[in-house]
Formats: sequence, structure tokens, C-alpha cells
Amino acid sequence: MFYGTAVWDPWLIVGQIICLQCSYYLSLGVFTMVFLGLRVPRLSLVYFFDYATLTTSTITGWCVIASFLFSSLAGAVYMIFLVERARKCLDFSATLYIIHLFLCIMYGGWPSSMAWWVVNGTGLAVMALLAEYLCIQREQREIPMDRFHSRV
Repeated sequence: MFYGTAVWDPWLIVGQIICLQCSYYLSLGVFTMVFLGLRVPRLSLVYFFDYATLTTSTITGWCVIASFLFSSLAGAVYMIFLVERARKCLDFSATLYIIHLFLCIMYGGWPSSMAWWVVNGTGLAVMALLAEYLCIQREQREIPMDRFHSRV
């Protein structure tokens, strides 16, 4: 996992990005369903990709904001298992949010809401920093030596 030379494997990187993106949107869907389930009559992709739903002027907007922030926390946990290296966490977090920006542009146009930029910038920072911290904690665990000794 942590030893040896790094091998350039673009298919692995693409696979990690796809898995991270899908896991992020799955957790965003779960958190959106938890926070908005009883508040709105019908859930749709508008809560994922339309910048107008990220607003601080309504309770529904605050629920959407909470969904995005909790999803960034979940994304940091996913990175422990998908990325495994602290030095790659910022790259994968930025890639996830850049892809999300492109999907938002395709869905509803350029995000002109300041709340959208603040929430996604905060989510990027939280995801990257927490994932780096968790990956460093994992990398610094002691390696058990019991399994390498022969039992006589």
C-alpha cells in the first residue's frame, strides 16, 4: 500500500476519480434525502446541480447546504480507502469539485450565487484537509511485526 516506487497508472487514477465522484453523489443523495425528505414534496437533481438551491434565506436552502457539507465529510472518509495517500488528497478533492462545477454549468449555467461558491469552497477545503489528516494518521500507524516471525 505505501511502499515501493509509484507507478504511473492512468486507468487507476480515472477509476479512483469515478469511484470518488459516485460515492460523493451517493452520500449527497442520502444526506439530501435525510435533510429534505419531509421538507419538499419531490426530490430531484435540482438540489445537486442548481446553484439557486444553495441559499441562506430559507430553511430548505440551509438543509441543502448541510447536505453538501456532510457529503464533503463523507468524501474525506472515502478518500482513506480510495486514494490512500495524503499527498494526493488535495488533487482528488479539487478534481471532484471541478467536475461538480462543470456538471453544474451544464445543468443550470454559471453559478452566480455567492453562497454556492462559499459552500463548495468550504466543502473542498474540509474534504482535502480532513482526508489528508486521516490519511496521515493511517500512514503513521505501527506495522505489526508478529506476523513476520516464524512460529517454532
